[in-house]
Amino acid sequence: MKPPICEKLGIEFPIFAFSHCRDVVAAVSRAGGFGVLGALAFSPDQLEVELAWIDEHVDGRPYGVDLAIPMNYLGKGGGDAAMPANLEALIPEAHWKFVDDLLAAHGIPELPADLEDKAAKAAGLNVDLESRAQIATSLKHPLVKMFVNALGPPPADIIDACHDAGVLVGALCGSPRHAEKQVAAGVDVIVAQGTEAGGHCGEISTMVLIPQVVDTVGPDIPVLAAGGIGGGRQMAAALALGAQGVWTGSIWLTVAEADTHETAVQNLLEAKSTDTVRSRAMTGKPARQLRSAWTEAWEDPANPDPLPMPLQGLIFNKASRRFTRTKNKELNGWPVGQIVGAIDRVRPTQEVVLDMVEEWVETTERLGKLLSED
Repeated sequence: MKPPICEKLGIEFPIFAFSHCRDVVAAVSRAGGFGVLGALAFSPDQLEVELAWIDEHVDGRPYGVDLAIPMNYLGKGGGDAAMPANLEALIPEAHWKFVDDLLAAHGIPELPADLEDKAAKAAGLNVDLESRAQIATSLKHPLVKMFVNALGPPPADIIDACHDAGVLVGALCGSPRHAEKQVAAGVDVIVAQGTEAGGHCGEISTMVLIPQVVDTVGPDIPVLAAGGIGGGRQMAAALALGAQGVWTGSIWLTVAEADTHETAVQNLLEAKSTDTVRSRAMTGKPARQLRSAWTEAWEDPANPDPLPMPLQGLIFNKASRRFTRTKNKELNGWPVGQIVGAIDRVRPTQEVVLDMVEEWVETTERLGKLLSED
């Protein structure tokens, strides 16, 4: 199992694992895959701590870093306009009241004053404030071999900085048109993500999207398949469609090493594939997540519409800190793909990797026998 991307990155298996948890990233890389740290929520100083820890726990194996730098968002350009207080001032009072009433209806108390003062980041908030500092921090670590942007091609100066450091640049896309633009911008690896995927996603299914993107970018650009992939049979299908590897995320949320909140883990293990929804309720951009009282409230036409990124992220961030603290299951959704229906227990990361490989071998051997029969 040696697609060119494996040779290029020096990895054993073409299994790319996105996780916000450093323990999962390190465990996947140690097992022969390629762990990718979702670094959006870390300040540059915090990111340095995370990457230094990973360096010490991957046994010299390579790994990657992922950020979410959208092409268009409120506060683009940085400066005072992107400061949290100024962004919050753009949120209508009706939205804050709606959220307060929703949480009150579920018995969620206000945060204590000492916790309220510790403002956490919201998705997309730190784009202009810290993204370039995060990249500079990442490029100081020689084992970081790929940077991936979750919302299209990163800015040209970031692509140039990565290339100057010998680091590959990847980007997620949901259509052939987006893939074409990313290659033109200088992206080295395309992650073609079907609508089954967790988090930000488009509307085209993985089975349809992968061959279209492969044909669009040509044989010299590696394509990774994402969306609805959690086992070896799906990995074999992705490679058969022309991808060089698989980009996975949801299956790592419930592994033993993950730091996913216990209430979310319970919801994830109980969920079926039909329990996810593509909604703007979390970040302001369409993202697949567990259906919850939160997503249902924002879908009700009688209630306010979700705001653009990063304003909706600010709203969700404050609300989620309140309902997560109380271990409320009804409101506690999580970004996750439709593969969640196949996740039914907590397992060690290495076991998940090796099971994928074994199932891939069994699947390709079975297909080989079909070809060899008279």
